[in-house]
Amino acid sequence: MAADPPTTSRPVLHDYQRTPAGDWSIWAIIAGRGAGKTFTGANFLLDGIEAGDRRLALVGRTSADVRDVMVEGPSGIIRQAEARGWRRPIYESSRRRVTFDNGAVAFLYSAEEPDLLRGPEHERAWADELAAWKYADAWSNLRFGLRVGERPRLIATTTPKPVPLVRDLLKRHQTGDPAVVITRGSTRQNAAHLSPDWLAEIEGQYAGTRIGRQELEGELLEDVEGALWTIALIDGQRIRALPPDVTLRAVVVGVDPAATSTEGADETGIIAVGAGTDKRGYVLGDYSLRGAPLVWARKAIAGYEAHEANFIVVETNNGGEMVTQTIKTVDPTVPVRAVHASRGKQTRAEPISALYEQGWVSHLGSFPRLEEQMTTWVPGLSSPDRMDALVWGFTALRPYLGNQRTGGLI
Repeated sequence: MAADPPTTSRPVLHDYQRTPAGDWSIWAIIAGRGAGKTFTGANFLLDGIEAGDRRLALVGRTSADVRDVMVEGPSGIIRQAEARGWRRPIYESSRRRVTFDNGAVAFLYSAEEPDLLRGPEHERAWADELAAWKYADAWSNLRFGLRVGERPRLIATTTPKPVPLVRDLLKRHQTGDPAVVITRGSTRQNAAHLSPDWLAEIEGQYAGTRIGRQELEGELLEDVEGALWTIALIDGQRIRALPPDVTLRAVVVGVDPAATSTEGADETGIIAVGAGTDKRGYVLGDYSLRGAPLVWARKAIAGYEAHEANFIVVETNNGGEMVTQTIKTVDPTVPVRAVHASRGKQTRAEPISALYEQGWVSHLGSFPRLEEQMTTWVPGLSSPDRMDALVWGFTALRPYLGNQRTGGLI
């Protein structure tokens, strides 16, 4: 029988990376980018193997994240096992597992496939980037399966976003629930392990901004006063798939082109939205990107084809006829509706916000960057690209939504 892996010395840890004392079951590290969350999560699992755990779970936002970050990444479990002097674990991607020399097995799951977590039992688990998980039931299924061993424990590593899963953990911790422990960290605290050039660039671009407070300082940002949308409003109507009795009677891809494609320019917002036979609106996809006109045109057409859309609606304030012509250059058969913003952004956005408030719009899954723009934009500010594309799309579909009298697409 193979011997247990040897224990070795560990690097000096920040306080927020040290395993907390006490009889807790969930340890959440809420910290900025590059703060060492992946390193801590990987070593938490390896500590469990040293303590005798043999069935472990790794759950990431997507299968690619699990493979590229949690398993094979520079701070993932394979590199960290080798850093301890262990024999290299065997990674079997087709079987979704990593096997260690002493027989311990780490099973790999994607939060995009929550049903795969029904049934399997684990002694220790690592949930990475929890705030970006598409489906909340991946978390509940993981928790239900953490039921074997002397002390089942879970670590959740994430940058902070005001989503229900993170808010619930914070509330439990703040109200003194002994089962939940939270530690906080920032990018700057881990500067010794980061590229100085990268850190200088990121801080120069985001320091002092709202996104910098969230992504660098690890601060949980609540709703913005005056914003037309809130996270709670979006989350309350979020669904995983169309209801079985609903079909889409119309689909539109909204496009808000950037004025330029130079470095640092705005992105081109490309959002696919649909109108169901239940008179509800559905956000179907976010294809936004930063790129030259032909690049974003190809992406918009890809979204059009993926969702079998009726047409693409594109704002022509920046570029006039050339904007429509760009799409026609890529594929002259794609129908394009050009719209010109003659009214203020608030005037255009408020009716769409009202549809959300009245419960007529659902997001199929999660669209973090779009939702961040929606929940942080305040009338009077320059409206962001993804949000504008969403507004144009749903404006085109309004005859099919809510209590409107159904007519043809405008």
